[in-house]
Amino acid sequence: MTATADANPQPATAAPGLETTVVDPAVVDRVVDRFRSQGIVLPTFAQLAEPGRIPASITSELATVDPDAPDPRNLFRVHWYNAPDRRGLVDVPVHLVLPPELTGVDATIVTVLGRLFPMIGAHKVLAAYACLVPRLVSGGFDPTTHRAVWPSTGNYARGGVAISRIMGCRGVAVLPAGMSRERFEWLDRWVADPADVIRTPGSESNVKEIYDACNELSQDPDNVILNQFSEYSNHLGHYHVTGRALAHTFEHVREARGGGRLAAFVAASGSAGTLGAGDLLKERYGSKTVAVEALECPTLLYNGYGEHNIQGIGDKHLPLIHNVTNQDIVCAVSDRATDELGVLFNTEAGHRHLTERVGVDPDLVERLPALGLSSICNVLAAIKTAKQCRLGVDDIVMTVATDGAELYLSERDKYVGLHHPDGFGAADAAAAHARHLEGVTTDHLLEMTSVDRDRIFNLGYFTWVEQQGIDIEHFDARRDQAFWRGLHHAIDAWDPMIDEINARTGLLDDR
Repeated sequence: MTATADANPQPATAAPGLETTVVDPAVVDRVVDRFRSQGIVLPTFAQLAEPGRIPASITSELATVDPDAPDPRNLFRVHWYNAPDRRGLVDVPVHLVLPPELTGVDATIVTVLGRLFPMIGAHKVLAAYACLVPRLVSGGFDPTTHRAVWPSTGNYARGGVAISRIMGCRGVAVLPAGMSRERFEWLDRWVADPADVIRTPGSESNVKEIYDACNELSQDPDNVILNQFSEYSNHLGHYHVTGRALAHTFEHVREARGGGRLAAFVAASGSAGTLGAGDLLKERYGSKTVAVEALECPTLLYNGYGEHNIQGIGDKHLPLIHNVTNQDIVCAVSDRATDELGVLFNTEAGHRHLTERVGVDPDLVERLPALGLSSICNVLAAIKTAKQCRLGVDDIVMTVATDGAELYLSERDKYVGLHHPDGFGAADAAAAHARHLEGVTTDHLLEMTSVDRDRIFNLGYFTWVEQQGIDIEHFDARRDQAFWRGLHHAIDAWDPMIDEINARTGLLDDR
């Protein structure tokens, strides 16, 4: 394995989780033994980017596997090509093409659906896989002794717990106590010990409290902190897997409509992992990359702070893996809009208004529950971008739907009870549509200059250098795009290491 990996130079940084050679052969031996006993075969990143490369024997087995079960074969579903039933494969990632009747803009807005990912119904399970596997194959994580700690505002922690359970190791979720009830109900079913769900103070905006809890946990050497906000493998997983899936979807949409250009890719900042896909799209198509945040906590836009309910966006800080100097636009969306559109998209009154009064295709309206709160946020930011950049019929804007509405049923009930105590009726639906779709404006949006990029980049100093102890040279190196390009070869090294682990278990020989 070492000889194969040594053919690739080390990444531009020595950050944990980026090792491209074996650091502890004895741990790798234990990984092999664990995987052999648990029946675990690891998919390569190339297979997740192009599931057609997955061995036919595994693909056929998946037909009988529950996509929500802690079955090792579900690792081969950690990609964007799952069918609507989440069991089969599709040729092109499942996506929604949002028409002008709904968006109010001439540009075509396309969102790929994360709810079809296995086990957690959200694409964050890809980030969790990307963060843990490099450590496993290099010997940096021992599943027989280590505990995997997953700091998150929800979906990444759930993805990490799911991956940990499959690996037969203990997974610890660290997330704010104010997140949706559905997140905690899922965790209660999946963790081995209730103590493995650590509820930190606050809600979506309280990321520092998560870091504080992880710093305390890190005092125990058996705890390995897999911090999505600083794990470059999160960025790389989305660059290679999500980026290529989005590119494929764009090519499909462009061909279907007889042409068009990719004008922009839009994603909420969160951990900034998904924004890594924008780097690949910009390289291929010259598209703009748009980072989105909550208006109630406009950290990037105004160096602001506050609380909000767009669950899936962690803020009041700048992630270490956010490639700020490659961003073009930053904009903010209000949680009042996402909460109310979440009701509009998921109620009978809302569906009736959209089909009968607005003229949206009923088939599309029936699919709108595929959009969770942060997914709606991304769509609204795509509309703002189209208006700001004066995009027309030849322009396509790509975005992602991290998860679906089923993760926010309790939040919707809470919102309706507070703001529509007599129920959400026809007048409420008309008002929500007028205010939050027809009424989308270009306020709270910044087309970034080099000065803006430097200002936002510098904001990260206070979290990562002063609070978290990142080396200043490492921090500053991230300003240069050569740093990010220097990371890209790491997956080319990891895939052969994954292949060797699989070969040593011998499990593929039996298929």
